[in-house]
Amino acid sequence: MPIEVEIVSPEKVLFSRSVEMAVIPGLEGDIAAMPDRAPMMLLLRGGVVELYENGAVTDRFFVAGGFADMTADRCTILADQAIALADLSVDDARKRLAALEASYDAADKMDVPALDLLMAKMQSARAEIEAAGGEAVKAA
Repeated sequence: MPIEVEIVSPEKVLFSRSVEMAVIPGLEGDIAAMPDRAPMMLLLRGGVVELYENGAVTDRFFVAGGFADMTADRCTILADQAIALADLSVDDARKRLAALEASYDAADKMDVPALDLLMAKMQSARAEIEAAGGEAVKAA
């Protein structure tokens, strides 16, 4: 029995098909969406969604955050940004990380919500660099 998975970014629907399982980068750790799972909502961190057929990964997408809605027969991933892994650019992600780090350094250290948002974006950029095949980037 498959599960219907849909990956949606603000621009378009990137993926919509039945799969055996989807492994999703949850804020508190990876989680599998499989048939007959208990319903749940999940916040996403920057990371890779892996889609499985016949026990093997068939598709991989990078998501830069968002959330997932899982039911017994459906998983909808509403991503802040989503892109096929093959389309990622290490150089673009490194430039984005450098700009975010500069913004963090210049930010008002008393503005905790702004700092939290910048930290989440930096984590996502680091995950994108790693997903694109670059070396893992340590948090400063």
